[in-house]
Amino acid sequence: MILYKSKSSPRRRVSVLSWTLSSSAKIIQLQIITMTKDYFASFPKIYNVHFIAIIATCGGMLFGFDISSISAIVVSKQYIEYFHNPAGALQGAIGSGMSAGSVVGSALCGVISDKLGRRDSIFFATFFWLIGTAVQVATNSSGMLIAGRVLNGFTVGITSSQVPVYLAEIAKAESRGSIIIIQQLAVEFGILIMYFLGYGCTFIEGPSSFRAAWAMQFIPAVFLMAGLPFLPRSPRWLAKVGQEKEAVNTLARIHAKGDTNDALVIAEWEEIVTTMQAEREAAPGWRKFVLRGMWKRTLAGFSVQAWQQLAGANTIVYYLTYIAQMAGLTGNVAMITSGIQYAIFIVFTGLITPFVDNFGRRTLLIFGALGMGLCHFVVGGTMATHYVSVPEGVGDPPNHNIIFKVSSGSPANTVIVFSYFLIVVYALTLAPICWIYAAEVWSLGTRSTGMGIAALGNWLFNFALNMFLPPAFINIKWRIFIVFGVLCVGAAAWFFLLYPETCGKTIEEIEIMFSKDGPRPWQTRKGESRLHKEVEAIRNRKNQDGDGVMGGDEAEVAEKA
Repeated sequence: MILYKSKSSPRRRVSVLSWTLSSSAKIIQLQIITMTKDYFASFPKIYNVHFIAIIATCGGMLFGFDISSISAIVVSKQYIEYFHNPAGALQGAIGSGMSAGSVVGSALCGVISDKLGRRDSIFFATFFWLIGTAVQVATNSSGMLIAGRVLNGFTVGITSSQVPVYLAEIAKAESRGSIIIIQQLAVEFGILIMYFLGYGCTFIEGPSSFRAAWAMQFIPAVFLMAGLPFLPRSPRWLAKVGQEKEAVNTLARIHAKGDTNDALVIAEWEEIVTTMQAEREAAPGWRKFVLRGMWKRTLAGFSVQAWQQLAGANTIVYYLTYIAQMAGLTGNVAMITSGIQYAIFIVFTGLITPFVDNFGRRTLLIFGALGMGLCHFVVGGTMATHYVSVPEGVGDPPNHNIIFKVSSGSPANTVIVFSYFLIVVYALTLAPICWIYAAEVWSLGTRSTGMGIAALGNWLFNFALNMFLPPAFINIKWRIFIVFGVLCVGAAAWFFLLYPETCGKTIEEIEIMFSKDGPRPWQTRKGESRLHKEVEAIRNRKNQDGDGVMGGDEAEVAEKA
């Protein structure tokens, strides 16, 4: 019997396989888009910007839950005994698992968001959170715990970048900062809630203690997935994918109670159309992010997120329980002292929220970095002059990551107080402003991928610091705070020299400031947006003509809408 042998070459077989996989991926993508479109279309929509922000920023709460799901548990007896007192690099790997997943999520979020849309990409990412949380609850080893945190991190990488993009695209220029800052508040609420839930679970005996705490991470994901179907798509994304009629209608419902002839709607739509026309002529793919006129925005978006991490506040946010132990506090006192920090975080971010658009972004960034640097120097200096070695580790059971502590009394109190001061300054400045600034610098055609690049900067350095900090507490001790202080001074200089003021400007106007003909960053000022002047001009023309003013394609879209 003669068997038939294919005469096709290996190269051709690989080509056929590649084509098959590519076609399958496109079919799956089309099915996902169709399913989500049909599913979301069946729900009534909310058009109040603040309610939209509250629902969308449950994505930030995921981030907060993930942070304190570890910080509340890491010094507990149950955790230390079950995972055999992980120290140094292993504890760093556990802490940085979420950051590692976030690096991947933020790198892919641009492609996912451009295909599915801002809202749907957030919904899609939340499924990975559910899987990751289930893995953590069922964990029986450090490796399994790290895997679960990586999956959760993938979700956070997408939501942390796409929620600010979504909010930036629906908010008015004059209120964009106070809307995006709700994302930061959600992160902080998540940190606080999860921390005290975790603290409460430490009173449960055995592994059920941390399993119960980590199971709480299902809660914000369920709320997010339940609320997203009630949110509209981003009008700017709709315009980008050619759905002009729905884009104008959505823009009008959000900003003008459905009136497509409102002057603000007309002016915003004209700016969107103008920007899209310019971007169609720009270079395709990733090359556009490094071309002249664009590389400045790429550098600003990436670096502002990197500096947020390098400023060292997350040293306090992630590991204040360690710092409390360095100050000689143990047990419930250390846990409560650490929890107070998270309450301070929320209070002061809440205080700045109504006023964030009254200050310039540059002012808050520069003075915030300098204030944080001062706090780091005080903490580091106090530790340097008043520390005592404890080679066996601090606490009961001993924490092998902390092998020194500060003398009791004034030195210990100084460390705790200035750790709190650092969080106060961070909450008022870099914590919210870095996310706002990173969301503002991108143009319409680059925003989803660009914000992914910015978030990538955040998560790369977050990952590096989480890997570095536990060994650093052992090896260089108090000197880590001096390093962060120096970095804060460097950040302030960087902000002054390279970041133009974006407060109060439309996203389209910001593009001009980053162009080659734009002003020097230190010459820019917070001021009235050009959009306000265009709105007034349109209203004046409407009063004179007795009718709306839209020309060309925009008028046709408005009539259909």
